Amino acid sequence: MFPADTESRPPRYPDADGQPTLDTWQDAPHNRWAFAHVSEFVSTVPIARAARDGDAVVDLHRATGVPGLRQRLEDSFTDAFVVDRGGATLASYFRPGFGERDAHLLMSVSKSVCGVAVGSLVDDGLIDTGEAVRAYVPELTGSAYGDATVAQVLDMTVAVDYDEDYRDPASHVQAQDRIAGWRPRRDGDPADTYEFLRGLRASGEHGRRFQYCSADTDVLAWIVEAVTGQRYADVIAERLWQRLGCEQNASITVDAAGFPFANGGISCTANDLVRLGRLMLGGGELDGERIVSADWVAQTMAGGDPSLARGLTIQQVHPRVSYRNQWWSTGNDRGVVYAVGIHGQYIWLDPPTDTVIVKLSSCPEPVTAEWNRVHAMLFQEVCAAI
Repeated sequence: MFPADTESRPPRYPDADGQPTLDTWQDAPHNRWAFAHVSEFVSTVPIARAARDGDAVVDLHRATGVPGLRQRLEDSFTDAFVVDRGGATLASYFRPGFGERDAHLLMSVSKSVCGVAVGSLVDDGLIDTGEAVRAYVPELTGSAYGDATVAQVLDMTVAVDYDEDYRDPASHVQAQDRIAGWRPRRDGDPADTYEFLRGLRASGEHGRRFQYCSADTDVLAWIVEAVTGQRYADVIAERLWQRLGCEQNASITVDAAGFPFANGGISCTANDLVRLGRLMLGGGELDGERIVSADWVAQTMAGGDPSLARGLTIQQVHPRVSYRNQWWSTGNDRGVVYAVGIHGQYIWLDPPTDTVIVKLSSCPEPVTAEWNRVHAMLFQEVCAAI
């Protein structure tokens, strides 16, 4: 991963006495720097924007009127924060050392990017969400996913033996990290993500309950590549990034076999992520261009079945939470839908005020009930104030 002659290179990390390693880069305090320098730890491939003649630098710093907002952003380990209403930026904050052109790791907000890309392929007739996964990826026959429908994978109602404990080295999600090159490998790890996904087994009947499982998104990425014959990154570039008019290239990490880490490996700027939020609030259109169907966006914004979500930490904040097409729905009377990734990554969509909030962070813990509450309260106050 790293060159042998590192002594001849300048240190990658501001604190020469505490440089992060492949084993520690996701942990606080290293993540404060590492989340904006993912390519220095994990292999990435670019998601290209459309070519253009120069880029204007816009001063985005304006007040929202929310008391103590700057301090609250600093206290919640914010790296970037942008509030957009109706296509106009009302306020933004970028911590010292991190700018509006800097890319940041999205973690599981990457899943929601995947959901929109799949929607565009459904629109074009390349994917039928009622079909079994094995119809598109025969290699997954006999795995947990072979008999699951694409819709069940999108909504995470696949019954799969998978442990999403971010702190347990023996969990499936940490095994995926190692296979993806995010952590040092261990003896016995599958060679690549293809082998890992083929080895997952069903734990019950699909469609009976919601089970948050990062591997589901990687199955979707495999389907995307199978039906298009293209690399996942190129599909995201052509169907989303370039058509959204994104200002900067994004990137996605890939494993040793080139498999994209679709469940959490995209890095991009906060401003470009706002454009994805605007696409959703625009019913699938942005700047007059139809990118994904209004029907797909309407399904997503309507949310899933709250009765399928049981025993989730997030239900302490959003009692009627559900999941649809790789996006979360609060189930509240405002119709708020959001994308979220561990360590404080968010796209928050508030339809009544036509507001998109993007927050990119490096919180010390992956996820806690308190951080869920802090962020929801912050976003709700901002939307109420504007």
